[in-house]
Amino acid sequence: MSNITVENSSAIEETTAKPRIAVVIPCYRETRQILAVLGKFDAMVDHIIVIDDACPDKTGEFVRENFSDPRLHIVIHENNQGVGGATLTGYDKAIELGADIIVKVDGDGQMDPAMIKTLIRPILRGEADYAKGNRFYRLNGLSKMPVFRLIGNLALSFASKMSSGYWKIFDPTNGFTAIHSKVAQELALKKISRDYFFESDMLFQLNIARAVVADVPIQAIYGEETSSLKISRVLLPFFAKHFANFCRRIAYNYFLRDFSIASVELVVGVIFITFGVIFGGVEWYKSSTSGITATAGTVIIAALPLLVGSQLLISFLNFDVHNQPDRPLHPNL
Repeated sequence: MSNITVENSSAIEETTAKPRIAVVIPCYRETRQILAVLGKFDAMVDHIIVIDDACPDKTGEFVRENFSDPRLHIVIHENNQGVGGATLTGYDKAIELGADIIVKVDGDGQMDPAMIKTLIRPILRGEADYAKGNRFYRLNGLSKMPVFRLIGNLALSFASKMSSGYWKIFDPTNGFTAIHSKVAQELALKKISRDYFFESDMLFQLNIARAVVADVPIQAIYGEETSSLKISRVLLPFFAKHFANFCRRIAYNYFLRDFSIASVELVVGVIFITFGVIFGGVEWYKSSTSGITATAGTVIIAALPLLVGSQLLISFLNFDVHNQPDRPLHPNL
């Protein structure tokens, strides 16, 4: 009987043990705000990992000289690898340190470390593998966001929905994220974009792995800091990358990993619409140049494939929207 009691006590202690949380802070020219950010991490954080991404102002050395904390770990890149590359270096370090949950916080002061407890809650509850902040839940914070940046985020959010397959999340460029370390180890991290497309590409890889992603409302902080991400410069490159990821996701999820009625709807729908557009365009050109009105039969032959094809694509889209992963990976890992 005593042996059974000891085993049960150990099991309870193991299941109620505090998860080890590591915070990764990719830095590039952040000496003005970094100390204020570092001073806000409370006792729930076990490791603070600062990644100096070959900063011209030597942020890593600045932190080493001006911030003393036994939880602090500093990694300095010899060459700039971009925010994605710096974050992935932090992931590797966090996994090496034995972290259970890895949180990414930017060093520009726009994210409140006090929100970490809220951000990681879906992961702790076993409801999600990855959690990300969403600045668009709370309208009072949006009034401080520049209008052009707001519009750009809306456009990129929709593009991200299509490329990642996570139709119920928003604000894909938000860098305030948390991931279960075991899930991070399952991803093809070497294939993830190293630049500002990192967060969006991360969502694509998570969908391929069938991980559950949770949107967490957060309050964005806008001060005197200047964001390095210029929406006007990244819109077209981001859309090109989103389109490439969309094609890869569709090919993998609907033709390689599985082949279902949705796959048939997509193929037949594209064929019908393509035929309708080409046939209708040719007949319209003939009619406009010859002055002879097209017959009713010709119009029907052009219009019917367009109508049927559109309905098939709408049906496929409806299936895709409801095909989001809903069973977290990490309880099984």
